Amino acid sequence: MPSSSETASDSMSVISLLGGEAVLHAKPRVPLEWVPLVRKGLPSGSIDAAIRVTRIPKSDLAHALNISEHTLQRRKREGMLSPEESGKLVRFARIVERTALVLEDTDVALDWIQSPNPSLGGGTPLSLLDTEMGADVVLDTLGGIEHGVFV
Repeated sequence: MPSSSETASDSMSVISLLGGEAVLHAKPRVPLEWVPLVRKGLPSGSIDAAIRVTRIPKSDLAHALNISEHTLQRRKREGMLSPEESGKLVRFARIVERTALVLEDTDVALDWIQSPNPSLGGGTPLSLLDTEMGADVVLDTLGGIEHGVFV
């Protein structure tokens, strides 16, 4: 939860969602700085951080990333995610960050991501994040909310 001096978007930044500088061993400030981190593979601790910060169950996060729980366990032992898995995790974190920014409240954002939404065919935004196209639909929906179009 945000402290009095911290906004929802600060507490739900991509960096904080993925464990901060302590886990990432880097502090990317712009999207281009994420590219080498994703190509190398993020530390597996980023998954644990995302689960801790969002309170999304591991099984639900695994489904949203289209990565089996067994693979996530293996990556935890190995210490690193693959570049493809890292890209999926960063996409997830960017959408959570965007949701917190649009809805202006961390708890509301996390609830919205996990709640059925009529504009998404009754599915949850989280359930669509396993594909790039689904993630785009979620971002479009957030854009509509941001511009006062209640879908």
